[in-house]
Amino acid sequence: MKFPGRRKIKHYFPVAQANNGLPKSEVQPTKDTYIVGLDETIVDVIAKVDDAFLARHSIRKGLSNLVDPQTASAIYQELVTEERISDHFAGGTIGNTLHNYSVLADDKSVLLGVMSNQISLKSPEYHYICDTSSKVDMNHLQGVAGDIGRGITLITEDGERTFAIAPNAMDDVEPESVNEDVIANAAAFVTCAYPLRHAGKPIKATLMKCLQLAKKHHVPVIITLGTQHLVEEYRDEIQQIIEEYASVVAMNEQEAEALTGEAKVLKAAEKTLEWCDMVLLTAGPIGLYLCGYTDDQFKRGTTHPIKSQDIADFNQWEFSRPQRKHDCENPIKVYSHIDPYMGGPERIRNTNGAGDGALSALLHDIAANSFHQQQVPHSSKHSENHLAYSSFAQICKYANRVSYEILSQHSPRLSKGLPEKEDSLEQAYWAR
Repeated sequence: MKFPGRRKIKHYFPVAQANNGLPKSEVQPTKDTYIVGLDETIVDVIAKVDDAFLARHSIRKGLSNLVDPQTASAIYQELVTEERISDHFAGGTIGNTLHNYSVLADDKSVLLGVMSNQISLKSPEYHYICDTSSKVDMNHLQGVAGDIGRGITLITEDGERTFAIAPNAMDDVEPESVNEDVIANAAAFVTCAYPLRHAGKPIKATLMKCLQLAKKHHVPVIITLGTQHLVEEYRDEIQQIIEEYASVVAMNEQEAEALTGEAKVLKAAEKTLEWCDMVLLTAGPIGLYLCGYTDDQFKRGTTHPIKSQDIADFNQWEFSRPQRKHDCENPIKVYSHIDPYMGGPERIRNTNGAGDGALSALLHDIAANSFHQQQVPHSSKHSENHLAYSSFAQICKYANRVSYEILSQHSPRLSKGLPEKEDSLEQAYWAR
C-alpha cells in the first residue's frame, strides 16, 4: 500500500517480513488491509437522440424519468441498434469511491451489492466490470437473474439532458449475502444514504445489517449523503443513523444545510460533529473542509496562516491527527480548510464524482493508519488511538488533489494513480 503523505518522494510502509506467497485477487479478511462498501450497482449510459426518440418511449424531456425494466431494455436495444451510445460509465457513489481508493492505494477493497448472473459481451454489466479496478474484489456480490441498474442519459440536439433511470435488480441484495468476517476485519465500512429510499427492498435491511456488524466489531463507518433532496426527505432517519453508527460523514454544502439547517458550511460541520467524529465537507469553488476531534493534550498548532470565518481562528489546530471523540480524554474540535487545488482546473470537464474522489483519499489515509498499526504496532504513531494516519491539513491536501483530478477528466473514476512527482507544480505547495 502506498503511503498518502507528501508527494515529493516515494513512501512505502515498512514490512518486517518478505511475502513469498502468490498474490490473491480475493480479499483475505485476516491478512489483508482493505475497505468494504455497499452500493446500488448501476451503469451510466450516454447517448445522443432526437425529440422523436423521447416521444416514442414516453420520456419527459429535461427530467429524470423512472422507467420499468421492459422500457429500459427497449430503449437500450434501440440505442445499440442505431449506434447512438457514446459512452458507458460504471457508476454508483460507493462503486466510484471504492474504485478510486483501490487505484490510489494500489490495494484491495470489497464491493457488496448485486451483479447479473449472465453477462453478455458489451452489455452494461460487462462495461461495469471492465471500468472497475481489478483490485476491487467482486466475489462477494450477490448474483441476480435480472439486470443491474441503468442510468441512461439522453442528450438531444439542443444540448438538453434527459434521464431514464431503471433500478432493475440493483436493490435486491439480501442481508444473507453479507459475510460477517469481511466486515469485521475491514479498515472501514463505507456506504451512502440512497438505500434508505427503498424500505420495501432488501437493500435497506442489508444496509442496517452492515452498520450493526461494523458497530459490533468497532469498524469505522463512513456515510456519504447522496443528494440534497434525499437528505430533506429522510433527514430524521439519516440523523439517527449518523448518531448511532457513523464515524465520518461526507457531504457537500447543499446536503449539509439540508441535514443541519445551517447555511454556513463551518456551522453545519460544527453541528454535524455533535453526531459523529469527523466531517468531510466539499464546497465547490470554496474548496473543502475536514473537521473532527483530537485530544487537547495531543493538539498541534498549524504553521499556515490563521483563518477566521463563522468560527474564529478555526484552523489553528489543523496539524493534529483525527481521533474518535470517545478516544479523547478532553476532546476539542479541529477544523481545516483548503482552497481548490491550483485554483481548480482551467476547464472543468466533469463535476460528477469530485466528492467521491475526495472521500477515497480520506479512506486511503484511514486504511493507511490501520495497515501501519498492524505492521508496526509499537510505533509512536499508535501510542494513542487515532482515526487516520495523517493530520487534518495533510488529508485536506490529498483529498483536494484527487478532486482536481476528477474535475479535469470526463469520468468520475480515476484511470491511474497520482504521480509521485509533478514537475509542473510549485514545490512550495507540497512543502508547506
